[in-house]
Amino acid sequence: MHSPPRPPRARVPFLLTGLVCAALSLVVLVLVALAWSPLMSLDTAVAEALHRRAVTEPGLVHANRVLTDWVWDPWTMRVLTAAVVITLWWRGSRLLAGWVAATSLFATLVQQGLKAAVGRERPRWVDPVDSAHYAAFPSGHVMTAAVTCGLLLWLLRLHGAQAPLWWGSLALAVISVAGVAYTRVYLGVHWLSDVVGGVVLGATVVVLSVAGYTGYARRTRPAGGDGDGDAPL
Repeated sequence: MHSPPRPPRARVPFLLTGLVCAALSLVVLVLVALAWSPLMSLDTAVAEALHRRAVTEPGLVHANRVLTDWVWDPWTMRVLTAAVVITLWWRGSRLLAGWVAATSLFATLVQQGLKAAVGRERPRWVDPVDSAHYAAFPSGHVMTAAVTCGLLLWLLRLHGAQAPLWWGSLALAVISVAGVAYTRVYLGVHWLSDVVGGVVLGATVVVLSVAGYTGYARRTRPAGGDGDGDAPL
C-alpha cells in the first residue's frame, strides 16, 4: 500500500486566508441583501453597458452561450469533480476522495441556500439575449467553477505537480473562473456582484476545506502512513 501524499506546508496559513475570504463573502452578502445603493448603481451600469453590446453582437452571444452552457456549465464542473473523486477512490485515496466530494456538495448546498435566503431578482430586459432561472445571488456557474478549479489546483499541489503543469493549470483555472463570470454578466443573466459573490464564496469554501483536511491529516497520520490508503495520483 502506498503512503499518502503529504499535505504541503502552506506559506500563508490556510485558515487565516479562509477567514479573510469569509469576511469578504459576508461583506458582499450584506451589501447585496441590503441593496446598498452604490453597489446597485454599479451593477446596473455594468449590466446595461454589456447588454447594449450583446444585442449588437449575435456571434459573440452565441460563443458566450456555448461557453457558459457547455464548457463552464455547473454540470460540466460536477462531472469533472466526480471523475476526479472516482479516480482518487480507485487509487486508494479514499479519505481525500470523500473530502473532495463532501466539499463540492457543501458548496452546492451553500449556494442554493443563499439563493433562497437572498431571493435576488435577475436583470430584466425587453430584448434579452439569454435566460436563466432561480434567484441571482450568488452565481451558481461562477461559484461551482471556483470550487471545482480550486479543488483541482489543490490536488495538483498536494501530489507534487511539476512547475509547467502547475502554472498551466493555474492559468486555465483563472481563465475559466473569470471567463464564466464574464459570460454570465455579458449575457444579461447576472449582476456584477452576483459573480463577485460566487468567486469569494467559492474561494472561502475551498480554502477552509483545505485547512480542515491539512489539519486532520497531520493529526491522524501515523509514522508510516495512514490506514485510509491515500496514494498519489
